[in-house]
Amino acid sequence: MVSSPASQRVRKLPGERRAEILVEAASIALNEGLERITLRAVADRLGVRPGLISHYYPAAEDLVIAAFVRAVSEEREELFPDDGTPLERMAHLVSRIEGNGAFELTRLWLNARHLSRFSPALSEALLAQEYLDRTRLTVLIEDGVSSGDFAVDDPFAACIRIWVAIDGVGSYVNNAGSFDYEAFTRFVTDVAEWSLGVQAGELRAAVDRLQAA
Repeated sequence: MVSSPASQRVRKLPGERRAEILVEAASIALNEGLERITLRAVADRLGVRPGLISHYYPAAEDLVIAAFVRAVSEEREELFPDDGTPLERMAHLVSRIEGNGAFELTRLWLNARHLSRFSPALSEALLAQEYLDRTRLTVLIEDGVSSGDFAVDDPFAACIRIWVAIDGVGSYVNNAGSFDYEAFTRFVTDVAEWSLGVQAGELRAAVDRLQAA
């Protein structure tokens, strides 16, 4: 007797299935927005019944939060590479932000900040991820102080200034038109140079080399 396709289907381990669900949900979060994450939307992408998704995430809000955390956690690793000097690593971060390499991430953060007003659980997750971002950037700045790349008395204060610059520029991510003035497009570079005590033009040159590569 020939087995039907359904009987031949391999049952995935719970960890594999959960990871598969999160990959699709995070993709929806980055490309369409957190509001578009539903049990049915994820199920349709995976070709399964919504009931399977609810088995792992009984509440849609839990899936939304998990997708947000996964997406920003993966992007964090892109923003903060381990290789290179502190100046080169900072240039990588700035280049990715100013070059729209993190466009979807920027839009996701703006989306999450808006929705967190109505979801205490999402707000808590957002604050936890912000803490991780600040920690990574502060450690990078401290490395730069130790190596002599940066001249900073208070690495955490420099971290805050740079993140405020990133968030400020990111608040325009949904604008329909472009805003091409250099004072805007290079704002993060300029604030980072000032905040880090880097010689004028040094960080900008490092960013330009990355963007030209």
